[in-house]
Amino acid sequence: MSLEIKRVTNRSDMMRFVKLPLRLYKNNPYYVPALTFDEINTFNPKKNPAFEFCEADCFIAIRDGKVVGRIAAILNKDVNKFWKQSHARFGWFDVIDDLEVSKALLETVEQWAKDKGMTAIKGPLGFCDLDHEGMLIHGFDQVGTFATIYNYDYYPKHLEQLGFTKDVDWKEYLIDIPTELPDRFTRMADILAKKYDLHMAKLTSNKQLVRQYGKKLFQLWNETYNVLYGFAPLTDRQVTYYIKLYLSLIRLDLISLIVDKNDDIIGFGISLPSLTEAFQKANGRLFPFGFIHLLKAMRKNNKVDLYLMGIRPDYQQKGLIAMIFAHLVPNFIRNGYRVAETNPELEHNGRIQALWSEFGPRHHKTRRVFIREF
Repeated sequence: MSLEIKRVTNRSDMMRFVKLPLRLYKNNPYYVPALTFDEINTFNPKKNPAFEFCEADCFIAIRDGKVVGRIAAILNKDVNKFWKQSHARFGWFDVIDDLEVSKALLETVEQWAKDKGMTAIKGPLGFCDLDHEGMLIHGFDQVGTFATIYNYDYYPKHLEQLGFTKDVDWKEYLIDIPTELPDRFTRMADILAKKYDLHMAKLTSNKQLVRQYGKKLFQLWNETYNVLYGFAPLTDRQVTYYIKLYLSLIRLDLISLIVDKNDDIIGFGISLPSLTEAFQKANGRLFPFGFIHLLKAMRKNNKVDLYLMGIRPDYQQKGLIAMIFAHLVPNFIRNGYRVAETNPELEHNGRIQALWSEFGPRHHKTRRVFIREF
């Protein structure tokens, strides 16, 4: 049974690439499928602005005419420049439980990277920090989210057998939402608002959010996240892309913006109703019925995902997260959310993890980026 590694060069092969996980994880209760058209657009240079500074190729592993694995090779020039490194990335890595297939796919990416003068490959990573990243190494019996990767437990075993080592870990937490917000958060929020002359932005529509705060929000993201693993500043085209992708659909009661007297954003908290079950029911398709499941999940849910949070560097360590909590948590309670799930947090980011200590966090998942130098 010969194994062929084929570079994706046409739409037919791209469809085989994006649909492999739907077959590999069929009937798996923990896997959350991505939308097929989103996956295709991600690898379309005309759609994804990251191609301004990235190169990428997709590969599929074929045995007896059947796709048994896939991988994407990515070179992010901005990240390499920012961190003064010569690394390539691999992502969209899915494979049957066969070490030979994993070895062939990863060696293909390694040769691709060597041909471009790189000295290491690491992943799973996407084009930028707003893509899915990190291989699950703990929590295989926990359902994923639409913003994270789910994989079988043999994936990390394959990488370790092939000489890959840990580069960084992220942790994820489940948090019980209280039936009422502790008074100290409200008092602290009032004190901080008066002390620093700050207030919560009044949001009346998604159009107003986009027009008045869209660019400011992602400019602050660039300032806030620039010390985190794998960061590179979002370009103007990327900012426009993510504004259209996220802010036009987000629920206004689940976003919190702290602004100063000049209407500049000082801090932000963005959350979304859990879309896990909706994406599972959609099974990669928005139409004809997938969008209905998503709309229902946005309106009624018992779980919320804590997506992004940040404070401007010159206001950090002043307790301003209390203002975000004082604004968001009562809305969580009114919406009937009982549990919140954090986005992946870097293992050494103790400051962000300390935020949840008031709410009895439960560490339920860990994910890792692996690296192999050559």
